[in-house]
Amino acid sequence: MNKQELVAKLAKHHGVSLREAESCLEGVFAVVEEALLAGEVVKVPGFGVFSVKERASRQGIVPGTSERIEIPAKRVVTFKPSKTLKERL
Repeated sequence: MNKQELVAKLAKHHGVSLREAESCLEGVFAVVEEALLAGEVVKVPGFGVFSVKERASRQGIVPGTSERIEIPAKRVVTFKPSKTLKERL
């Protein structure tokens, strides 16, 4: 499902226009992004938890040349589904 399909289903589910549904969805994404950038954990009961984790630097190999390279440390977004969601899947 892409963003347009998600907006359409959200609009139909709540009986609002596509524009209103897209605005709400964008708002949710913006709030989640702000929280993650601030280092907060976003918990959605019955759905899951979004968080940011530090990934350590590591050695990698370039497939074509077998050259060893250093892959730098970085922050990544993780999602852990709730028990309820796991059971429903």
